[in-house]
Amino acid sequence: MSTTQLNTAAGSFRIDLQGPDGAPVLVFSNSLGTTLDMWAQQAQALRERYRVLRYDTRGHGGSVCSPGPYRFAQLGRDVLAILDALEISHAHFCGISMGGLTGLWLGVHAGARLRSIAVCNSAARIGDAPAWLARAAMVREQGPQGMRALADSAPARWFTEAFLATQPAVVRQAQDWIASIAPEGYASCCEALASEDLRAAIAGIATPTLLVAGTHDPVTTVADAEAMQAAITGAELACVPASHLSNLEAPAAFLAALSGFLDRQPQVA
Repeated sequence: MSTTQLNTAAGSFRIDLQGPDGAPVLVFSNSLGTTLDMWAQQAQALRERYRVLRYDTRGHGGSVCSPGPYRFAQLGRDVLAILDALEISHAHFCGISMGGLTGLWLGVHAGARLRSIAVCNSAARIGDAPAWLARAAMVREQGPQGMRALADSAPARWFTEAFLATQPAVVRQAQDWIASIAPEGYASCCEALASEDLRAAIAGIATPTLLVAGTHDPVTTVADAEAMQAAITGAELACVPASHLSNLEAPAAFLAALSGFLDRQPQVA
């Protein structure tokens, strides 16, 4: 199976599943304003050893775009519905930014389904509610024009100045992703981010956890990752030389951190 639509109890999701039958499953969850395509390099590198499962988060790409607001309980249960539809009992999970917060929710509420969690460029509380709600209201009001405005401003939050100057093709691709997102789906995910605060709850996570932070990330900082590490027993921390979308900006360092962590986990399907 490669990229396809998967019907689940929670709706239809665009997924991509590649790798050997019987290999451990590794789920990748995208950031706000991107799609499963953001994980292409990591999927290619890891699909010989893992069944790599990528999916578009609700409201993004080719997945269901139901009316909002969304909540992380819904986004987390979407992952469980995808696993159930594919008859996958357990999986490793790697999410970035919004996807990382989905991973934390799963660790708190459905840790028994996870072999491990990699929480990348994320935090137990991302930003503040008024800013997220203002952004949601803006894109609902302005529609596709508002999404294009976000596409114009996003690179400064997502990448370092050096990367912007040297990798324009990657930057344009990321801008195209956000410009193509349905305004309702994007706004509804902003509302999920506005409402979620797992800072107290993550102390209950018992699943092996990796935290990846970008040393130049202005959105979810190294300090945010250090706070999660202090709260989650045994959590590992890896810092990579990148801004917010570290898997795109520093793919080699990101892959080294993720694959090294996965290699230290029991290799069971």
